[in-house]
Amino acid sequence: MSYLTGLELKVPPIIVMLSTASFMFLAAKATGQLSYDVLEIKIAGWFCVLAGLIVIFRGVQVFRSHQTTIDPRTPDASSQLVTSGIYRFTRNPMYLGMALCLTGWGLYLGSFIALVLVYGFSTYITRFQILSEERLLKSKFGLMYLDYIRDVRRWL
Repeated sequence: MSYLTGLELKVPPIIVMLSTASFMFLAAKATGQLSYDVLEIKIAGWFCVLAGLIVIFRGVQVFRSHQTTIDPRTPDASSQLVTSGIYRFTRNPMYLGMALCLTGWGLYLGSFIALVLVYGFSTYITRFQILSEERLLKSKFGLMYLDYIRDVRRWL
């Protein structure tokens, strides 16, 4: 993997997500004057978290049923291109689920600043995880992968 640079594929996405969630909490506490406290928004936050967990679970479930790796740090270990189930709608359901969980967390925290950090998470994951995975999958699966990315969006 000589084309990988810096942080690409080195930090497990779950660590990135948990770090982002921690920064969101700290940002919400530090900028309380920019916060809101609305019960309906907090409830919507819980629904986002639940939706995110379902999306993550479905992504893992489909990978396991196809007996391919779920370790995002080793996309070269993938045994086949998975395009069924939730992968018909998004190429990255596990990252999408993480972003949904973080969005729900930001809504629950009631912080505009915390919600901005979800964009930071998505940008980081795209740059240091998804783009690297895509390069590798393109080289491994060729035209089949190019057809897939033409038909299915990266996030949603």
